[in-house]
Formats: sequence, structure tokens, C-alpha cells
Amino acid sequence: MPLRRVPLRIAALLVPLTVALVFTGPAVAPASAAGGPAAKTTTASTPPPATKPKPKPKPKPKPTSPATSVPPTSTGPAKASARLYVFDTFFVDRQPVTVPKRTLHVGGVVRPFAAGQWVSVRTFLGRKLIKTDRLRIRRSRNGAYGAFTESVSSPGVGGVSVDVNHARTAQMVGWKSSRTLTVLDDSVGFGSTGRFVQLIQQRLAALHFYIPQTGVYDQGTGLAIDAYHRMLRRGTSQSLDAATASSLLDGIGTFKVRDPGAGTHAEGNLSVQLIALVNGSHVYRIYPISSGKPSTPTVLGHFSVYERVPGYLPDGMYYSDFFIGGYAIHGYDPAPDYPASHGCMRLPIVDAISAFNWLNYGDVVDVYY
Repeated sequence: MPLRRVPLRIAALLVPLTVALVFTGPAVAPASAAGGPAAKTTTASTPPPATKPKPKPKPKPKPTSPATSVPPTSTGPAKASARLYVFDTFFVDRQPVTVPKRTLHVGGVVRPFAAGQWVSVRTFLGRKLIKTDRLRIRRSRNGAYGAFTESVSSPGVGGVSVDVNHARTAQMVGWKSSRTLTVLDDSVGFGSTGRFVQLIQQRLAALHFYIPQTGVYDQGTGLAIDAYHRMLRRGTSQSLDAATASSLLDGIGTFKVRDPGAGTHAEGNLSVQLIALVNGSHVYRIYPISSGKPSTPTVLGHFSVYERVPGYLPDGMYYSDFFIGGYAIHGYDPAPDYPASHGCMRLPIVDAISAFNWLNYGDVVDVYY
């Protein structure tokens, strides 16, 4: 087919278009209208300049709990103070005492606490070593101190020393501490004196038995021990055997109040031959009595004091509180450890004034089995 000639005017228009289609280089922005330099451009093959990453914030320190350990400082191990305490023991004249074969505990408190610490404990009876132990110092709940506990039981009588030693470590300096106590001779009888008798009298008074604190195993001590036997329903005896002494030291036994709503009153429990002076539910004092014998029994019931007579009456009644008819709480000799009266509640003569001074007109007297 013959080629047609293109008019020159149209050909001139096609040449720039062809050049534009063939050119594949980067595009150049046109100059500004004011004739200034062309704006800078970027190509597809040239990445944009990288932005500098923002620094990550430093993590805030977590709150710390109370110290659980004391690390060694640059100047050396931490200094510590230690105190020892005696538990499960008694005090007579402000001195700690106990009896043979009774277990007690010696506790130690160490400030500050340092992890991984141990103490050596040695217990002596006189100069005889009776026990050795090695105990870990345990952290307290708040970490402010450490503690340890040693159990002690002496086979004999005499002075006991508990010596605690902490060897120097990287965390804590070395230190020593000691605590002493006395193991008392618990074989006593009428006429005995000394700290064990004082201790027994203290324990009887703590259980509300009437007993003057004389420091002598006298009539008052025997009567209180007898009343204690009755309350425990162990018969009647004024002698202190090992089982009774152990029960006293353990604080075993209470007088059970039957009428706490009666206010200030007296309760005579004839089943155990005891009378207690009571304020509400609080027992003030307990005494042994001898109530009416089978042929003249003590009247039972709820009464009140209507007459009070100090001193002796012609028939031997001593410091009497009458609660109905001729029935009274009074001292008398004898007042044996069994029912023997004509119906009254007899107290030993040495106990009568004490009970009389506490009772008053109108006080309730509750008598029962």
C-alpha cells in the first residue's frame, strides 16, 4: 500500500510526543513562575532520609519490699544486736525459775536480719554441758529482725545457763549472748521454805485459792492444796505430790460458777466441799468447807445474808454470816475434809475472817450439789 505523505505541520507536532514517550529518566519539576531554580525531587530508587529513632524510656525502678537480707558493706559485715527471752517459766523475786524435767523455751531476737545466718547454742547445768544445738536465724514477717528458739529441759536442780554464739560471716559480725535461770528443788513438805514454796503459793493464789503468801509450807498452804485436790476431784490431801505440782504449774482447774447473774455472792458446792466468793462470773476466793453430816444436812437453795456476827458465839461459831434460820457460813474447829457440821458450812478458823470481811448484808448464798 503506498505511503501517504503527512503534512509537515502535523509531523512537527508528533516529534516532541515521540521523544517524551521514549525518555524514561527522572522527571524534573518545572521552574517556578518567578524563574527560580527547580524544586528538589526524589526518585523511586532513592529512599527518603531515615529518621532518628526516639530513645526508649528507662524503666522505672520497682518498689522494693522491706529488706530480707543485709549484704556486706564496703566496710565489712553488718553489726548486729541480740537479746534472749525466757518463755514457759516463772518468776520468783523477779528471777526466772522452773523445776526439773519441765520443758521451757529460750528465744532470741537478732537485729538486723541477714540471710543464711546460724547460731550455736549450748546449755549447761552448773558446769555440765547438757545440750548442744545449731539453729537457723529465721526472718520475721516484715524482715526487720531474725529470730530463733531453743527448748530446754534440765535433768536436775541448780543454775542453768543458755549460751548463744554467732561466728563472724561475710554478712554479720560475730557476737555472743547468754541467759540464766534456776531449777528449783520441788521436794517439799510442811515446814519447808524457799523459792519453790513461794512459787506454789503464787500458783494457788493465781487459781483464786485463799492462801497468805508466807513463803512457808504452813497450815494455810496445806488447806489451799487440799481445796485444790477437791476441785480436781482427786480426793482430799494437804500433801503436794508431783502430779499436783505439775497441774498447778500448768494452771489446770477452775471453779465453775453456777449463778453469774447473782452479782456479789457465795456459792457452796457441796459435791466437792468448797465455797467460792464470786463477783458475777469472776471468782475471788475459794475455801475448803465441812458441810452438814448426813443426819443434819445443809439446806440447799438460793438465800441471802441476813445477819452477821463477828468473833466467837457461845457454841464456837467464829465470824458468822447467817443466810437462813440457824444456818451460817462460819469458822469452826474442827472443820474436817468431810461433811461433819450440824448444817452450816464450816470454814477452818484461819480462813473465817477473810471470808467474813468480803461478805455483806444481802449477798446471795447459793447452795447446791
